[in-house]
Amino acid sequence: MHSEFDVAIPSLETLTALDKAGQQQALQELNELLANWTPQQRMAWAVNSLPGNKALSSSFGIQSALLLHMSVNVQADIPVILTDTGYLFDETYQFVDELTQRFGLNLHVYRSRLSPAWQEARYGQLWLKGLDGLEQYNKMNKVEPMNRALAELNTSVWIAGLRRVQSDTRQQLPILSVQNGRYKLLPIVDWDNQQVHQYLTDHQLPYHPLWQKGYVSVGDTHTSKPLEPGELEQDTRFFGLKRECGLHFDI
Repeated sequence: MHSEFDVAIPSLETLTALDKAGQQQALQELNELLANWTPQQRMAWAVNSLPGNKALSSSFGIQSALLLHMSVNVQADIPVILTDTGYLFDETYQFVDELTQRFGLNLHVYRSRLSPAWQEARYGQLWLKGLDGLEQYNKMNKVEPMNRALAELNTSVWIAGLRRVQSDTRQQLPILSVQNGRYKLLPIVDWDNQQVHQYLTDHQLPYHPLWQKGYVSVGDTHTSKPLEPGELEQDTRFFGLKRECGLHFDI
């Protein structure tokens, strides 16, 4: 990498050994530096400088082709983790197949240890049981499979595509943080929708097929809906009761 990107990185052991104030100071200094770099530079720096194995999580959502394209251009074989709930849209499964073939993705699919049918037999349709039901559903189908994936892939650096403009809960997200003993990098966290659209256009990358049907965020069939006039993106998920499923925030 270019010399201006040669930054001393504390190991996770060194960082986590610091007190809370020391950790915050070290991460703040890194984030101030990363804020001046492009997402491509952040990705290249992470792959080349952050210690340990890297993995990228993707929901294969509306604009997911962007970070997948950016990542494989830096590390062609980077593991890509998809948590499959069994309730994704047909269009999502087709999009996964399309992008996996197009980019030659090193795809790793993880699922709950209980099948959807078994879950419904045991618990009913949890997503219809208010916030408590949604959280139980998400822990079982998203959080646990993701934690298992990161552990089995021996991941030290988790890369994800969250952006601050997506919801109120994401407005203060840093570029680099430590979550559950791993570095976590959000290379495009400060990009707006226009910048995302420009990248997709410049590289002739597709939006998710449901973009054409008014979806701006897409997850499971039972908790995603198209954007309606006067709504925010966050209103289109989980019946407007919540935005986060627990993968990126402690629920």
